[in-house]
Amino acid sequence: MRQKAVFYHAGCPVCVDAERQLAASLDPARFDVEIVHLGDQKSRVAEAEADGVKSVPALVLGGLPLHINFGADIADLR
Repeated sequence: MRQKAVFYHAGCPVCVDAERQLAASLDPARFDVEIVHLGDQKSRVAEAEADGVKSVPALVLGGLPLHINFGADIADLR
């Protein structure tokens, strides 16, 4: 069974670079990865916050938010 992973980002250069690196490193046989561009999908900002995301880019894996570098504060995306 594949584990769900949600990658939240805002489309900034830091986020796009992190997305490229993650897409290449997560095994698709083990992970079902969903990419969520919060700049385009503002309705999902509350979901990201509920998942514990404080800044983007962030990967939520197994219910735990993993913050990657710093592109934007989640409050700036509301």
